[in-house]
Amino acid sequence: MKAKAIQLPLQTFSLIAGFMVWVILSALIPFIKEEIQLSANQLALVTAIPVVLGSILRIPIGYWTNRFGARKLFSISFILLLFPIYYISIANSFIDLLVGGLFLGISGAVFSVGVTSLPKYYPKEKHGFVNGIYGVGNVGTAITTFAAPVIASQIGWQSTVQIFLVIVLIVAIVNFFLGDKNEPKVTTPLKDQIKSVYKNEKLWCLSLFYFLTFGAFVAFTIYLPNFLVAHFELDKVDAGIRTAGFIAIATFVRPLGGWLGDKFNSFKILMVVFTGLTLSGILLAFNPSLAIYSIGCLTIAFCAGIGNGTIFKLVPMYFSKQGGIVNGIVSAMGGLGGFFPPLMLSFLFNLTGHYAIGFMALSQVALASLIIVVWMYYQDKFGSAIQEGHSVKGTNQYSH
Repeated sequence: MKAKAIQLPLQTFSLIAGFMVWVILSALIPFIKEEIQLSANQLALVTAIPVVLGSILRIPIGYWTNRFGARKLFSISFILLLFPIYYISIANSFIDLLVGGLFLGISGAVFSVGVTSLPKYYPKEKHGFVNGIYGVGNVGTAITTFAAPVIASQIGWQSTVQIFLVIVLIVAIVNFFLGDKNEPKVTTPLKDQIKSVYKNEKLWCLSLFYFLTFGAFVAFTIYLPNFLVAHFELDKVDAGIRTAGFIAIATFVRPLGGWLGDKFNSFKILMVVFTGLTLSGILLAFNPSLAIYSIGCLTIAFCAGIGNGTIFKLVPMYFSKQGGIVNGIVSAMGGLGGFFPPLMLSFLFNLTGHYAIGFMALSQVALASLIIVVWMYYQDKFGSAIQEGHSVKGTNQYSH
């Protein structure tokens, strides 16, 4: 019983550490580029590269968590992270940053561990809130984005990166000793699980929604520190603090999104979320002043956070038996949603001299998601009405 009770705080703590590591490069890039020469495109690639492995690995990690348990997955993942962190701390070229950054992605992939493991310990009506609490682990990105520039301005960026070696080692040891050795396991082969879900359109709708909500969160996290310095000429530490504010809002409203998903119709909440994202994307496209830009960004943070919490209420609702693989696919799509926008924004800026088209694209994807959510809401309502009709008909038959 004791091992079960500690799982939510333990796994949330592990996710905080994982997300702290995941954004080392984007948080420190204003310092790194002073020592390592990087073009605008190389800069965008270096900050986005941890997202690649951090997204793709979420699929097997979701499956392996079902098969081997959270204790093993967290312990092994954090031990493996020692190598890329050390390699980045001694990097002196673009290629070094790229290689180290790619394997840093393991720290973002651990998200799949908790969303797969934690619902096993709680009844269905609490899944949204529990996954929302676990999602507070996103605050790790705020901690690094806020603290890393402050520390780096005192001791240099290389020594700042090496501090993370101590953090990941502590987390690996804590998980090894406190993780649940008796977690219920699911041993259905990976191929069978994928086969049973890949034709289900709900999987791809949820993937698109998370591609947008979590993708917007990740994209702004890695793009804002450098953008605020370059575009609005803010101080590096000031840019870090503002980005941390964005992350904090998106993170702390996530449990609220999960709770709302438990209490009300999740589709209605997502309608509000995608309306907010559509309008914010249009606002940012008009290249506003810093004050209006901040309002647009904070609206995106709020909507993305609520959306992230609500979407993971829907996964166990539709896929109770294939939770591991579906959590992996949906969260992988969310990660990839954070990889492409910074690269696209950088490419469009080089092409046109401004970011308007990129932000307009965000608003259009949000609008498409809004239309799909409305369709899913009425499809769900229609399906429930038909089921009710059948049950009423059946009751009438037996009452004669």
